[in-house]
Amino acid sequence: MTSITDLTLDLAAVRRDFPILEREVHGKPLIYLDNAATSQTPVAVIDSLGDYYRRYNANIHRGLHTLADEATAAFEGVRATVQRHLNAFEPREIVFTRGTTEAINLVANSWGRANLRAGDEVVVSLMEHHSNIVPWQLLERELGIVIKVIPVDARGVLDQQAYRELLGERTRLVCVNHVSNALGTINPIAEMARDAHAHGALILVDGAQAVPHQAVDVQALDADFYAFSGHKVYGPLGAGALYGKASILEAMPPWQGGGEMISRVSFERGTEFAAVPHRFEAGTPSVADVIAMGAALDWVNALGIERLSAWEQWLLDHATQKLERIDGLKIIGTAPQKASVISFVVDGAHAQDIGLLIDQLGVAIRTGHHCAQPVLNHFGVEATCRASLAVYNTPEEVDAFVEALQRVLGMLR
Repeated sequence: MTSITDLTLDLAAVRRDFPILEREVHGKPLIYLDNAATSQTPVAVIDSLGDYYRRYNANIHRGLHTLADEATAAFEGVRATVQRHLNAFEPREIVFTRGTTEAINLVANSWGRANLRAGDEVVVSLMEHHSNIVPWQLLERELGIVIKVIPVDARGVLDQQAYRELLGERTRLVCVNHVSNALGTINPIAEMARDAHAHGALILVDGAQAVPHQAVDVQALDADFYAFSGHKVYGPLGAGALYGKASILEAMPPWQGGGEMISRVSFERGTEFAAVPHRFEAGTPSVADVIAMGAALDWVNALGIERLSAWEQWLLDHATQKLERIDGLKIIGTAPQKASVISFVVDGAHAQDIGLLIDQLGVAIRTGHHCAQPVLNHFGVEATCRASLAVYNTPEEVDAFVEALQRVLGMLR
């Protein structure tokens, strides 16, 4: 385990950027360990939202007045920010969405409906979030495609041999998360992409839990699609992005119709669609949230994703060692490569009871199935407690969480 003295992170300065961490819950200092659901937002993001509505609130594109020009420039500037953050080849490969769920549904309803036929196979991992399962099940019912599932082992690691055996001449798409929200497992995307491409299939990556915790290079991964949500990477709710290779996006039809996604509309000659990425961005987007998402990525980049990742890994090791000492506690998901997510169950204590009681001690964790019922069912559980860490969490908070958990278990057992 890396020594805490080896990590060059000004934690006090980081925490000062997050006003919400100063509040109390039930008379106790807030310990926020629900970051996999939604991370908190730094002052730079909060200020960005306020600045937009105070200074240049206007609809984007086509407007000729100053406010519209300023809003458009800021909005499109974030497209370049996301491109750099993911190392996409060019800004037009970035489509703004409300988040990962909408991005995956965009792929399903545009690329999927245009390219999938009855009998075609979509390979999905067992550990997927429901947002990367249900859209394909809807197409299964409608189009007659076949869904094949990549199994996981007892540690929560995808079985790569089984994955390769699932790939065949009818495989059209592989859908897999970069990091499991329920287990924390980091999946070998570059290797899986190589195997998919060898069979002529594309790969769609749910990056919602990866972008907040590690550097992502979509070109090195050779992902065909990559999606993430702003609110999990210190940004606001309601904004996210889909990366798609330009050649693939250009061949895809729109999935929603309306303003901004057209170049010309005529009753006599029909509609001509805008170039990518705008053909996939119908209507007025959440302009302020997209701009604030850019501020969040700027904040992460100023801090340094490598330092952020190293600190979270240190906290993960520290928390794991502490939790493993609790009698009757079992961690669900023990992959050798993990992000800062710990799911666990405890003998004689229901996850919901733990979550409710530990909140009374000022600790926020997530309980339930985490929108990942298939993989939890695989482990024989319906719900887990999930503590997910972020760069602003401290060793003292981890220790206080473990102490609070032990106190709660003393009440329940």
